[in-house]
Amino acid sequence: MRDLHAAAGWAGLTAFVWYAFGAVPLHISVSEQLGLTTAQTSSWIFIVWFSSAVSSIATSLYFRQPIPITWTIPGLVYLGTLVDRFSFAELVGANLVAGALLLVLGYLGIGGKIMRWLPLPIIMGMFAGSILEYIVRMVRATVEDVAVAGTVVACYLLGRLIGSARVPPVGLAVIGGGIAVSAVGTGSAAPVEWTLPVLAVPGMEFSASAIVAVSLPMVVLAMGLGNIQGLGYLLAQGYKVPVNAVSTIVGVNSIVNALLGGHAATVARTGVAILASADAGPAPGRYWAAVIAAALTIVMALAATPLASLLNVLPRTYVYALAGVAIISSLQDALEKSFGGNMRFGALVALVVAATPFSVLGITSAFWAILAGVAASGFAERRQLADFWTGKSNTV
Repeated sequence: MRDLHAAAGWAGLTAFVWYAFGAVPLHISVSEQLGLTTAQTSSWIFIVWFSSAVSSIATSLYFRQPIPITWTIPGLVYLGTLVDRFSFAELVGANLVAGALLLVLGYLGIGGKIMRWLPLPIIMGMFAGSILEYIVRMVRATVEDVAVAGTVVACYLLGRLIGSARVPPVGLAVIGGGIAVSAVGTGSAAPVEWTLPVLAVPGMEFSASAIVAVSLPMVVLAMGLGNIQGLGYLLAQGYKVPVNAVSTIVGVNSIVNALLGGHAATVARTGVAILASADAGPAPGRYWAAVIAAALTIVMALAATPLASLLNVLPRTYVYALAGVAIISSLQDALEKSFGGNMRFGALVALVVAATPFSVLGITSAFWAILAGVAASGFAERRQLADFWTGKSNTV
């Protein structure tokens, strides 16, 4: 406890606020899209938060490094785009396969090598195209219900205007929108269930099309947008990161999550940026920030059932608007990484293909978007693609 500082405590609290207001609204929105029951949503929320918290505490204390293991938000968002293409049982089966792949790749230490063959601009272009639907739905909900959805968007913009880490824009949107729902009276009278989480083992189906369309992109999103960037930030801060060990733990977490209806785990890149930064205090004690944030998320995991039952209370326009504002920063980040450097044409092609809902051979557009993006760069940006593959380019 000698290396515990107040700065680490505040950083841990800040990360928890981000988890609560940045991730939970998305989780509720995607569960609504998939048509899950309260029990299924409760089990999903509980297992991904609880397993991640336990792993974060254990790894951070053991390695004395701030290693926040959570679950992949891009992966969650991507699942929401597949609602009309696969059943929940197929998604669960594909998530289990993704977890097994993450475990094997982490244990063998080859995940990073594979990711070096996939240009980040094209991956981010695919991701931007996949999540664009959420922003369109937010705009549609705002036009339809100005009183509630408009308040959510206005409060989010106010939070951006304030620009303080202590006033998260999404948190302000949650509170402002909630007040609007109460004032307008558009919420349902269904009661909130104040009970402990329900652990529901879902049915699973394994199909080749779901494995290709879900498992492979999930691995790419968990590794490319989580592990590689999150662990890379720790390395840049001077920590001697046990990459293979952490990657293996992420794979185990992902399998445990899938068995109870959850999705892939990852190293939280946003969490790392908060918990391992200079604002978290002296470097030797920053791991306490990760421990504190994880301990607080256990409380959130135990509240999974009341959180899940909000699906029966909140109006759809509120959920859609909240999901949209929670995802705006992810879309902005994706666009910046897609078009801020090399292979912008390939990234554009990947975005357009991913934004178009179609399937070929039972495989959805996100998979074809990556292939189309790489092919487009091969035609129009051959030198940039070659430099990336030979290590001459800084694009990752």
